[in-house]
Amino acid sequence: MKLSIIIVNWNTIDLLANCLASIHANPPEEQFEIWVIDNCSTDGSSRMVKERFPEVNLIENSQNIGFARANNQALAKSGGDFILLLNPDTLLAAGSIDQLTNFLGEHPDGGAVGPRLVQPDGTLQLSAFPQPTLFREFWRMFHLDALYCVSQYRMKDWSLNKPRQVDSLLGACMLMRRTALNSLGKFDEEFFVYSEEVDLCLRMRKAGWQLYWMPESIVVHYGGKSTQQVPEDMFLRLYEGKILYFRKHHSRLSVLIYKLILFTASIVRLMLTPFVIFESPTKRDEHLVLFKNYQRLLSVLPSI
Repeated sequence: MKLSIIIVNWNTIDLLANCLASIHANPPEEQFEIWVIDNCSTDGSSRMVKERFPEVNLIENSQNIGFARANNQALAKSGGDFILLLNPDTLLAAGSIDQLTNFLGEHPDGGAVGPRLVQPDGTLQLSAFPQPTLFREFWRMFHLDALYCVSQYRMKDWSLNKPRQVDSLLGACMLMRRTALNSLGKFDEEFFVYSEEVDLCLRMRKAGWQLYWMPESIVVHYGGKSTQQVPEDMFLRLYEGKILYFRKHHSRLSVLIYKLILFTASIVRLMLTPFVIFESPTKRDEHLVLFKNYQRLLSVLPSI
């Protein structure tokens, strides 16, 4: 088997159906298999896969076990030399998978490669990132990238005809070499959702593998359709994942400093709450939700 496509799904039945249809409309040239891991969806996703895509290998979990653990389930059963992690809220363009597999085939130092992710309107989406550091997280939390890009790459200035090495790739669509995965021990299941691919990418680079962003391969990504179902919980999961990342790869002092950054940024945001009266109703509602999320983060931060 040349390629195994792995899709973790949670209550995104329509997007999952469109994603699977796009694979069949633009199939890889090499032999491939598809694995769908359903994390206890209640929208009929599993039934839809069985009825419309019977050739798909389906794993039905009795509870939502998270992204990392679900991927590991399929990794243990799949047989492809290459593994394509794919979110259900993606659509594949013609030749996009072959471009990725051919690239890794031609670059034996490559452990993983990601495509150019675009919004449904075709605009560029951030899909590669520098390795997180305390300084970069501080820069991000205070929105200083508007002055100068530090916490993220300035991807809008990158050539769309030239692959480049990156620190980390977005797990929404990432092709990995199985031999690279086997050398790492796969995903760390302490991560429920968020930062698990950042952890994997760092471990891959530490093991001597290179990561690449390949703009010639194009994939549409709607973004966050599963996590938007429970935005308050996912907000906390986001920072739980980041704290776990710093705890795993940095010192205890770094974790304390990172928590201090989160505490300070949250306080600053809460202090700005009164100024929402000057915003439009839509912006006001968005920011009030964010303020409540930062209140929750402050309340649980010491225990994370």
